[in-house]
Amino acid sequence: MFEQAFKNVDDVLWKEAGCTTELDYTEQTSWLLFLKYLDGLEQDKAAEAAFEGRKYSYILAPPYRWESWAAPKGPDGKLDHNKALTGDDLRDFVDRTLFPYLHAFKQKAAGPNTIEYKIGEIFGEIKNKIHSGYNLREIIDHIDELEFRSQAEKHELSALYEEKIKRMGNAGRNGGEYYTPRPLIRAMVKVVKPKIGERIYDGACGSAGFLCEAFDYLKAGKLTTSDLKTLQERTFYGIEKKSLAYVIAIMNMILHGVETPNIVHANTLALDPDVQDKDRFEVILANPPFGGKERKEVQQNFPIRTGETAFLFLQHFIKRLKAGGRAAVVIKNTFLSNTDNASVSLRKLLLESCNLHTILDCPGGTFQGAGVKTVVLFFEKGAPTRKVWYYQLDPGRNLGKTNPLNDEDLAEFVELQASQADSPKSWTVDVAAIDTATYDLSVKNPKGGEAVAHRSPQVILDEIVALDAESAAVLAKIRAML
Repeated sequence: MFEQAFKNVDDVLWKEAGCTTELDYTEQTSWLLFLKYLDGLEQDKAAEAAFEGRKYSYILAPPYRWESWAAPKGPDGKLDHNKALTGDDLRDFVDRTLFPYLHAFKQKAAGPNTIEYKIGEIFGEIKNKIHSGYNLREIIDHIDELEFRSQAEKHELSALYEEKIKRMGNAGRNGGEYYTPRPLIRAMVKVVKPKIGERIYDGACGSAGFLCEAFDYLKAGKLTTSDLKTLQERTFYGIEKKSLAYVIAIMNMILHGVETPNIVHANTLALDPDVQDKDRFEVILANPPFGGKERKEVQQNFPIRTGETAFLFLQHFIKRLKAGGRAAVVIKNTFLSNTDNASVSLRKLLLESCNLHTILDCPGGTFQGAGVKTVVLFFEKGAPTRKVWYYQLDPGRNLGKTNPLNDEDLAEFVELQASQADSPKSWTVDVAAIDTATYDLSVKNPKGGEAVAHRSPQVILDEIVALDAESAAVLAKIRAML
């Protein structure tokens, strides 16, 4: 049912002139899902308070609750068409009354970690792009079919939402900003092994994939009531610069089960560079944006000045890591060998201030739509690097849209990394042998050159069939509109 409801929403958004991309689809679905979730949360808390003989103080005033404006019900539990707004009345209420009311919560909230503040942030950052009130009514009716009160419902909805984020990430050339392949994240989490009580941070959190996967990893263990409270309130921390990604990150964490995510909307690199120990974290997991350029005044926050965003983030992560803390960070593979001063200085800093114990070399195609080769740096803060263990990931096939990276592809890496054993795909380099003029850390497998994976004819044919089917679906929708 949930899957069909999501499909129905996308079908209506396809007809909406204000929504032209997968990013628009996800954004518009997100704010409606958030308000539906908030309604369920308030109803649950009101019922709990009534059971305990307490009075519950609602966050939203009656006219702004989902049950009032979006889905007023009659005595039979069905939509009351006499009360439900539609057409221009619905659109005008949303644009001129609802959004301004919700945005005002940012000023009224007790602090940035409250759900009131998140409400104000979200509805100050995004706009309703569904200009037809009739389309909006149809979409609301589909969203209203969704329930995510139980854990099973939340789990199913979070999986569907993740798929939506994946499609959004794959839709554009900057997809890596929004979507890091989940099998890669899960492998990174397994190697870093976060524990209950440790604070986990992603300063470039995108859609919060790292924080969500870390939550799922920790939640899988035997937990006390105190552990669950710790996971909800004092474990996951993120910062995101872009408005859309910020909104999606909050919604993604909520659907995974974190009620009030500690995610801040800010430019991480422009924050105060003076960091106290209380501002440091035990675990950092991240895939910072690469290829961007930061302003000169932002670069001045860092000892190694460079316009390359990813290099500034790497310095930020080293600084934000507690002594003894562990990190796993995705970065372009050219970082290992670039000869410019900033790259050489940053490799020197990393090797001298941290134990860079593992480098995972990812094949081309790992990030759909991004078109760059990447590596994952695994390091611990506080002791210099003596040896680096390399693993050259080779799934035995070209990665593509119809055959993406999967958990099985990374199983050997996770297994071998625990002992840092040598294999045809893994080897160890002694840092004492590295040229201190360049600090070159290039991936050079001593057992042979980089493996070239060739797709089988069947894999190529399957991809052609899948792409033809996608094209046919798009053409069918266009014909339906004509």
